[in-house]
Amino acid sequence: MSAYIAILSARLRTLLQYRAVALAGIITQLFWGLIRIAIFEAFYRSSTDVQPMTYSEVADYIWLGQAMFALIPVTADSDLRTMIRTGTVAYELLRPVDLYNFWYSRSLASRIAPALLRSLPVFAVALLFLSLKPPASYASAAAWSLAIISALLLSSAISTLSSILLLWTISGEGINRLLTLLVFVFSGTLVPLPLFPEWFQPFLNFLPFRGLVDVPLRLYMGHIPASDAWMMLGHQLIWILLFVALGRCLLAYGTHRLVVQGG
Repeated sequence: MSAYIAILSARLRTLLQYRAVALAGIITQLFWGLIRIAIFEAFYRSSTDVQPMTYSEVADYIWLGQAMFALIPVTADSDLRTMIRTGTVAYELLRPVDLYNFWYSRSLASRIAPALLRSLPVFAVALLFLSLKPPASYASAAAWSLAIISALLLSSAISTLSSILLLWTISGEGINRLLTLLVFVFSGTLVPLPLFPEWFQPFLNFLPFRGLVDVPLRLYMGHIPASDAWMMLGHQLIWILLFVALGRCLLAYGTHRLVVQGG
């Protein structure tokens, strides 16, 4: 375990050096947050139908989503992608550690570092200056904290799986674009999930992606009662275990049949 903690720590120290990139990301998240707020304000002003969320709840949902944006798995590990394309991934097979745990630790650091540099400042700005409300209750805050940790673990499992799938591709562009589409649409990043049609809700509730954004956000707001937190956390945990198991199986199969060219 100490080896993976050391890997996580080293990767974190490396990624935390990109402060200029983080500043650009903070500005980008705030800008797109304002754009999305304007779009939904126009929607609510022009609609007379009763919506499952009020405009105020949607605004909070958007700002929380912008703050959490760094946590979602939108691409596979770019360093692993390069190693697989160049053949230097062979060196990874020689490391005296469990390869899945090693790659998972890298993915975990790749989620935590941007969150520390970008998520906390965006959250603070939205809370202080952009009318983001605090958690609905202490119980909601506690449930949100647990859901954020589960979302981080789920995001890392998905990201690790997408990196493993690169063993069967040439460039990885297809995997990255498909992953981005699935996460953006079905996690609540683009549109709050409660605004989707009623007939579509069971499908959204089944998919793992709501555990990345929608569940933590709605627990924070109290839109999902804190008493239902254990059900939501259980859903996240099941998908974490499934993605980890699938990733391990594919990695074992892929490395057993891996052919490295070049050099």
